[in-house]
Amino acid sequence: MTTPTDTFNALRPRLFGIAYRMLGIRADAEDIVQEAWLRWHATGHEEARIPEAWLTTVVTRLAIDRLRSARTEREHYFGPWLPEPLLEDESTPSPEQALEEAGDISTAFLLMLERLGPEERAVFLLHQVFDFDYPEVAAMVGKTEAACRKIMQRARERVREGRPRFSVNRELHIELLGRFIQASRSGDRAAVRSLLTEDATYTGDGGGKAKTTVKVVYGAERIGRLIAGLQRKYGDAMQHEIVRVNGGYGLLTWRLGVQDSITTIDIEDGKISAMYVVRNPDKLTTLRQPV
Repeated sequence: MTTPTDTFNALRPRLFGIAYRMLGIRADAEDIVQEAWLRWHATGHEEARIPEAWLTTVVTRLAIDRLRSARTEREHYFGPWLPEPLLEDESTPSPEQALEEAGDISTAFLLMLERLGPEERAVFLLHQVFDFDYPEVAAMVGKTEAACRKIMQRARERVREGRPRFSVNRELHIELLGRFIQASRSGDRAAVRSLLTEDATYTGDGGGKAKTTVKVVYGAERIGRLIAGLQRKYGDAMQHEIVRVNGGYGLLTWRLGVQDSITTIDIEDGKISAMYVVRNPDKLTTLRQPV
């Protein structure tokens, strides 16, 4: 016999997937899923005719409320804000995990969602990523079906230009990251520059708690100079590891044995077109030790 706890646990990865895509912060997403569990345990499993719809509604509305306050916080964030990276296990995922990984959670996708208001973001994700139909979405966000269709149309227009244009296969992603590690270790600015598109960008997130660039760096030449300068300054103190992160691959960097940053990239025409470097210690939650 399936218990209410069994039902919730089966839906937990999907609920976390919604909350994380809404907020971009693991701890906030986990808090919302925990609150949904408390409500489910208290009365939800007795009230719900369709558990998935009931729980998704709770998570969505909690996420909308949290995002409203978070957007105000991000307006006063020191330097560029980036989503918290999600390190993933390389082992074979469970069916539930595989379901969640089917939707995009790349840094570029999550930053694209930042163009949307809280309700726009919820409607876009529920319909576009999680495949709920408009009547279901309307009930979850507390709007009419007609209103949700208008919100969805507006959301699509806002994100159209920012949507990632290219998909990158696993082998190319890993190969390019390996070549980047070699080039950065050499301290050769030209070698780094050769791996970047001419209009590449470098975005650092230190949150005022770790040193990084306070503005986006534009152009292969400037980024190459930045990477070469970091290598000259820190040299052998830095250690890199290719890791599975946010549905793709990135670099976990250690400095003097201390976890320093997680870097994810966008790739266009076989070169790096964007680098996202998270150094804010609040967003570096992995417990992995250097290898």
